[in-house]
Amino acid sequence: MRAIVRFRAAAVAFLLLSTQALAFGLADVSNKDATNGLKEALVKGSQAAVAALGKQDGFLGNDRVRIPLPDSLRRIEGMMRTFGMGKYADELVTTMNRAAESAVIEAKPLLVNAVKNMSVQDAKAVLTGGEDAATQYFKRTTSGPLTEKFLPIVTKATQKVKLADKYNQFAGKGAKFGLIDAKDADLNNYVTRKALDGLFLMIAEEEKKIRRDPVGAASGIISKVFGAIGK
Repeated sequence: MRAIVRFRAAAVAFLLLSTQALAFGLADVSNKDATNGLKEALVKGSQAAVAALGKQDGFLGNDRVRIPLPDSLRRIEGMMRTFGMGKYADELVTTMNRAAESAVIEAKPLLVNAVKNMSVQDAKAVLTGGEDAATQYFKRTTSGPLTEKFLPIVTKATQKVKLADKYNQFAGKGAKFGLIDAKDADLNNYVTRKALDGLFLMIAEEEKKIRRDPVGAASGIISKVFGAIGK
């Protein structure tokens, strides 16, 4: 019994010391440093994500974000290829991904603006949140404006592909009967949504890198802030 009591006392002491160590680490960082370090990290991570995607094969050559044919078309893709229409399917996939690569470049100023407008409460939530807290902040504050930016670029690209119009006609009818998800009934909306998914996925990857290796983030202030959180 005495051994159990001693063990419990030791566990409580350990938790108290751990909490004090975390508080001490954050106390070493001023509010100004914390905010500046966070914003620098967010700009750095978001720009890296845009750079990785906003180039030829940024989407098409990356299996994690490559935009496939919508499910409704994928179900009949085999039949299309059997009847010599495979090239149209390939052309549509390439066009969709090229459209996403062109559109994502427009994300950079909107992401930077979201960082500039970050409130103190938002900054605290990101610093003390989970490993994707910053990504969730970007989703919440930029999804609407990014959709408005991306959609016209995607639409212009898909208009060049005849299969896009045929898809919209087919999918529109299918959606009325519940055969196709309504959000995928318009090809341009589908590509725009997938482009956003890919962008936020890459931003999340960049965020994880910074949180796990703040020293490797190539900035003293980033290392100081995220290093303190990790203590």
